[in-house]
Amino acid sequence: MFNISKPGVSAARIAVIGGGVVGLSIAWRLGQQGLAVAVFEAGACGREASWAAAGMLAAQIETEPTEEGLLPLARESQRLWPDFAVELERATGIAVGFRDEGTMMVALTRDDAEKLRFTHDLHRRMDLPISWLSAAEVLAREPHLNPRLSGGLFSPLDGQVDNRLVAQALVAACRKAGCDIRENSPVDGVEIVDGRVTGLQLHRPDQDPIFHPADIVVMAAGAWSRGIKGLPARSRLPVRPVKGQMLALRMDPAAPLLRHVVWAPNCYLVPRRDGRLIVGATTEERGFDRTQTAGGMLALLDGAWRALPGIEELAVDEFWCGFRPGSRDDLPILGMSDTEGLILATGHHRNGILLTPITAQTIVAAIVSGRIPELIRPFALDRFQAAAVSA
Repeated sequence: MFNISKPGVSAARIAVIGGGVVGLSIAWRLGQQGLAVAVFEAGACGREASWAAAGMLAAQIETEPTEEGLLPLARESQRLWPDFAVELERATGIAVGFRDEGTMMVALTRDDAEKLRFTHDLHRRMDLPISWLSAAEVLAREPHLNPRLSGGLFSPLDGQVDNRLVAQALVAACRKAGCDIRENSPVDGVEIVDGRVTGLQLHRPDQDPIFHPADIVVMAAGAWSRGIKGLPARSRLPVRPVKGQMLALRMDPAAPLLRHVVWAPNCYLVPRRDGRLIVGATTEERGFDRTQTAGGMLALLDGAWRALPGIEELAVDEFWCGFRPGSRDDLPILGMSDTEGLILATGHHRNGILLTPITAQTIVAAIVSGRIPELIRPFALDRFQAAAVSA
């Protein structure tokens, strides 16, 4: 593994595969240290999963029983977000819409309330600062929610960021830090000689690939990571696309129907300062199918209307879909691989925006020091190999 403290290694050529927020943030931090970094993105940077996301920073309230191991990483990244946002804004002049007014999860029926109390029991066992709200307390915070709701939870530490603005700011920050941004430059594969990365094969339609030399390759291609050729069997990535359809409605910015991020039984609602109301999201195992369906829009609108009846008067602003990078256990894949020079930062599933600061910090630390930070050791690729052996 490379270590830039060693003589000559500071001249290592680093290639990042993937121009989403994860790849861009890693490149930015490396560029800030004066390292030579090139980012290769198949299309326009930040226009895939990073663009399709809702930007929720929900390390506390979104915790599920099967993901308790992710909580330390998620909470640390959430702790980093305020300073990360400020630094990014100062570096680029682009405000990224960071908001920390808290997040609510609401129950619309008695059955919903029972399920929510079960969730709250999990929160208490994990010592999360989440409180139960009566129906009146929920409506005091958000008076336009369904007046017949049964109660809710409030998480004061959760919030949001405008993921599209974050992506734009990271592109600008990378360029200012001297990174070479290569858009419309799909990668066919990684070149490996004697177990060591030597570079990338860049795709050219109807022509032979172009070789780009690199000493270190960071795999941050999200849902497309598995399709990168050239990796030995032990370094292949069990990452798949998990399709999500979403939509946006248009509120009056001066009199928004909603001010907090709200999780309802069948959707979530994310209000932006410019008046957009993000409604998401479906979860579909359909590969890279970009079809936007009537059923998807119906399910989202029905869930949103049941929670926030006033949306029926709002204009539909946009409808889109994206592909979350899901691993076998839906946890990220982070750290070194068995191939020398190949670093992994993929499989973030629905937590890519939330985990951006900590992913950049830990992956850069691994490259600079040659050692994997303890915080990301549980997310190494070899956990799948170990699981297969134990089975």
